[in-house]
Amino acid sequence: MDEKQYVIDALSVNESWRVFRIMAEFVEGIETLSGVDNAVTIFGSARVKPDDIYYQKTEKLARLLVQEKFNVITGGGPGIMEAANKGAADAGGKSVGLNIRLPYEQKPNPYANIHIDYKYFFVRKVMFVKYAVAYVILPGGFGTMDELFEALTLIQTKKIKSFPLILMGSEFWGGLIDWLKHRMLAEDKILATDLDLIQVVDEPEEAVKLIKKYVII
Repeated sequence: MDEKQYVIDALSVNESWRVFRIMAEFVEGIETLSGVDNAVTIFGSARVKPDDIYYQKTEKLARLLVQEKFNVITGGGPGIMEAANKGAADAGGKSVGLNIRLPYEQKPNPYANIHIDYKYFFVRKVMFVKYAVAYVILPGGFGTMDELFEALTLIQTKKIKSFPLILMGSEFWGGLIDWLKHRMLAEDKILATDLDLIQVVDEPEEAVKLIKKYVII
């Protein structure tokens, strides 16, 4: 066997083994989270600091959710994720952190009392959706937008059961909502009913009230 063919064969073997690594992440996630019911998944920026108003609102939101018998799932990192895990843990609830291994910025926060470490984004995102009865999305960056629009697409196309999808922070989200209305909707790229999938609030109490309206424990 020449050197080139040896390299090709080695790469093929590595690709095959990757399937098992992916499968292992799914298995670990399902086994770990199967006992976490009535979970609200909370998303938002990893760059928010504890003195930020959205950090403080997120911490309060998570605490209120646990008091109403919900559990909390986050991406397990700093910022909004840390605030949500902290609020849930301090209130005595299940505080789940699904951390993604990244070369910078994303480090596990210390407040998740149930923790899974992921290599693959897509496996992690399946777990977010699979065990959520609602999403609350705080201001964030590209990752937050990715999670928002993936959930919208899955609900819109009926690939998953519809659940409350709540954006917290009308000042931050207002421009996006206007763009969806005046571009996507106005140009027939989406239906008016698609916009009804999104609800915007400003306070943690409003988010909890909406979730309780649609989710009966």
